[in-house]
Amino acid sequence: MGEDKMNGVGETARWTAAARARESARPDRLFDDPYASLLAGPEGAELLRHFHTSRASDEGNPFLPIRTRWFDDTIGEGLAAGLVQVVGLGAGLDTRAYRLAWPAGTTVYEVDQPTVLSYKRAVLDRADAVPRCDLRTVPVDLGDDWDAALAAAGHDPQVPTLWFTEGVLFYLPKKLADDVVRRAAKLSAPGSRLSVDLIGTGIYRFPYMKSFLRKLEDANSPWRFGTDDPGGFLADNGWTVDVVTEPGRPGAEYGRWSSAANPANLPDLPRSYLVAAHV
Repeated sequence: MGEDKMNGVGETARWTAAARARESARPDRLFDDPYASLLAGPEGAELLRHFHTSRASDEGNPFLPIRTRWFDDTIGEGLAAGLVQVVGLGAGLDTRAYRLAWPAGTTVYEVDQPTVLSYKRAVLDRADAVPRCDLRTVPVDLGDDWDAALAAAGHDPQVPTLWFTEGVLFYLPKKLADDVVRRAAKLSAPGSRLSVDLIGTGIYRFPYMKSFLRKLEDANSPWRFGTDDPGGFLADNGWTVDVVTEPGRPGAEYGRWSSAANPANLPDLPRSYLVAAHV
């Protein structure tokens, strides 16, 4: 299997890596990912231009940097609370294991498709990148028995877990998204935390989004699941919700996105939600 052969949803990880590389090159960057450019490669940069309008691809859609920084901050809050067992579901080309400052004794599990994890490992090995934690990869699709694979890698459900799933759930059918989040809750000791991002259903009706969504369909990586009740989605699947916010709201603007860009009283806007919860 070629190390650079990914397709469908896995290939979109290169586009996200390209967006992180672009953000990391800014003098006012919200985070620094020194490996993003290598992981994106020229294919990732081309995908970024393909999926976005010329303005968004050149100047930068503020959502992806805000999302990454929000997850960084939320993960940091969990670590500060003493959680040292961390699971990234659908980890993609995320490099937090290599770029964040992890407390001593932290174990990070990365769950994703074997081709994605194999590609990432090959690129990072060539760059002599060294994880700053006990990193354990779990090469399994979220539609398979990932909980069994996670247990085999050493995850202990009796120890509180810090879960995160960034840019993943809306690629899954709703039934599978429910299942993933519910299974994580069942594997969580009291004190566990979860952070996720979700999209609202207005994305499917907003005219500006139609071209983007069509490109995702053509790339065999369609967005399948949206909800206008992100808190209810997590609550229905075993979690107690702490935060539901959007880019531009207090704590999720970082000087990049005004709340005027997505007024709460207008229906059918293409909303993206950032949600934190616990058990």
